[in-house]
Amino acid sequence: MKSVRFDVLTIFPRMIDFYISESIIKRAIERGIIEVGVTNIRDFAVDKHLTVDDYPFGGGPGMVMRIEPLYRALTHVKGRQKKHTILLSPEGSVLTQAKAVELSQIKDGIVLISGRYEGVDERISHSIDEEISIGDFILTGGELPALVIIDAVARLLPGVLGDERSNVEESFTGGLLDYPHFTRPAEFMGMRVPEVLMSGNHKEILKWQRQQSLKRTMLKKPELIDETKLTEDDKEIIEQLKEEV
Repeated sequence: MKSVRFDVLTIFPRMIDFYISESIIKRAIERGIIEVGVTNIRDFAVDKHLTVDDYPFGGGPGMVMRIEPLYRALTHVKGRQKKHTILLSPEGSVLTQAKAVELSQIKDGIVLISGRYEGVDERISHSIDEEISIGDFILTGGELPALVIIDAVARLLPGVLGDERSNVEESFTGGLLDYPHFTRPAEFMGMRVPEVLMSGNHKEILKWQRQQSLKRTMLKKPELIDETKLTEDDKEIIEQLKEEV
């Protein structure tokens, strides 16, 4: 299987290097499932001071990332290949599990541009495929969003997680939030694990898990209920939960 390639353009490469050298992402790289290239935009600056930012035309607060080093870095990384290029920006569409699944299907490679300062020169928009945000808030740069995308996409690839069922059963994969999880000890400070989970009755366990998943979703993210394809049993459970609430 061909590995999936991520290229991150940043002026703080060590931020990326540190994260990808740990845990699941590190193992995915060692297994050849993914590749992560990190390119320092500053290496492509056009002056001796390696300047990557400048004052905005028209005035205004802050600095803007210059087009020349960014464009040169992007051209260098893409070469003659057609790579899906993403600008991390608070103006982009918010990352969802569905978008992570979509990105995991891309085989030609993904380039992630980590902006800084007040933003990047608008002319880079002619060289990108889409803008993505990880939420309606402002960060100091695009490095964290880039890592979030790498993590969200990588764990969907075969062989990255230890148990392939993890992707199937976790939050959002089926449109609902995940059910509660418990492990040893069976009792802690008077709080006991639900008896059904220790009963060995797999049919009842699955039923309990579905009920809890529906209940959590109703209480925490009710909007997801309307977006989920529900069975008749699900609808009956929801009506019972509404009465309880």
